Amino acid sequence: MVGLNNLKPKPGSAHRRKRLGTGQGSGHGQTSTRGQKGQNSTSGGSKPDGFEGGQLPFLRRIPKSGFSNVRFQTKYEWVNISSLEKCFKTGAAVNPDALVKARLVKHTDLIKILGDGELTKALTVSAHAFSASAKEKIEKAGGKIEQLVGVKAAKAAAVIAQAAAKKSAKKAKTDKK
Repeated sequence: MVGLNNLKPKPGSAHRRKRLGTGQGSGHGQTSTRGQKGQNSTSGGSKPDGFEGGQLPFLRRIPKSGFSNVRFQTKYEWVNISSLEKCFKTGAAVNPDALVKARLVKHTDLIKILGDGELTKALTVSAHAFSASAKEKIEKAGGKIEQLVGVKAAKAAAVIAQAAAKKSAKKAKTDKK
């Protein structure tokens, strides 16, 4: 019966490892298969990645421009007023979960309401950001705006609150003494 304890490779398929630097009797003696002379015959002799034989390497030849803040930008999913007009009834509460349910956005992380289109219904809109025209149109239609705190801002506020709690606890401890 075949088990992990008696598995073996097929005869001739497995080769013994070359044992280098083990002296003359090993069959790889003296120069350890590296040859007599040349760059790679001694330790540290290999060329770095991208080496082009002394020619200025490609990575150093291409032009480079400055710093980019793209990876630090805040990315909002946005919804236009016209979409709210189509998808919600008068008096409805429009929040991130309702927008996901209506398939106007994919995630509830950061949502911004933009003012493209017209709004005739009074809606209570909750989002993380609003354009000036969107605020104006929602309030003009008789609706309300509720600005939500973003995920990053909420985490930062929680960290600040924890630090303040620790500081006050430490102060209370020193006051007792």
